[in-house]
Amino acid sequence: MDLSRRRKLSSHVETSSMNDIMFFLMLFFLIVSTMVNPNVIKLMLPNARSGKQAMKQPITVSVDGNGQYFIDRKPVSSQELEQELATRVKGLETPTAVLRVDKSLNVQKLVDILEIGNRLKIRMVMATAAEQTGGK
Repeated sequence: MDLSRRRKLSSHVETSSMNDIMFFLMLFFLIVSTMVNPNVIKLMLPNARSGKQAMKQPITVSVDGNGQYFIDRKPVSSQELEQELATRVKGLETPTAVLRVDKSLNVQKLVDILEIGNRLKIRMVMATAAEQTGGK
């Protein structure tokens, strides 16, 4: 009698791992969907037959290791720096300056230039050297 009970086969499919897979797929698609730019607005812009493109050339302000100031490679004294920058940005809609400061200088030189840019409403961008990585 016991033999008949042992021979019964039961078919059972394990679905617990399927839940894990579905969870990870859902998580993956949620993360990827947030990476897509949802704030992009597609517009058909009108065409202009005549018009000028304003070339925006940033002003380069450099300070070398000796503390000498340069505006677009032209030497300028520290007293004339603000006045020279003011004349360069006169009439520009959004003036931009690229700061190139030697890394051996103290931070005060950089702060002084940033204060001048703040007073003149100039956008300041700090230039840095790209670090080389790779095999030797």
